Amino acid sequence: MKMPVVTVTLVSAALLYVLWDQTRGTPAPASAERFSNLATSPASRGEVLDFVVSRVPVFCSEATGRDSGETFNDCVQLANSRSSSCRRTMVGQFPDNVMSEAVFRDLSITMINCLVPQSGVVQP
Repeated sequence: MKMPVVTVTLVSAALLYVLWDQTRGTPAPASAERFSNLATSPASRGEVLDFVVSRVPVFCSEATGRDSGETFNDCVQLANSRSSSCRRTMVGQFPDNVMSEAVFRDLSITMINCLVPQSGVVQP
């Protein structure tokens, strides 16, 4: 029986790609300085959303008035469970590239309100 060279080659290439992809580190979330000059260096919507999601503990601390405890932990867990649906909502409402402070502000506030809803907070 003849060896299926093409199949073996494709499977080997796929396996090498998977191994290579797993050895790459995940990029660190952007810092606030990244978004200081959006006119000359636009950010992707995903970058902004990653930045907002990385700050969920800060938003929960502000919302609950605590840095730890059951209420704080519940807030963080709820925000993390909402992140996927909130991201999908933002895709339909905002452009792929954030090129102005106004769009950045509106996207950030809308995402924060989706993740950690609070009564009495101004909506954009």
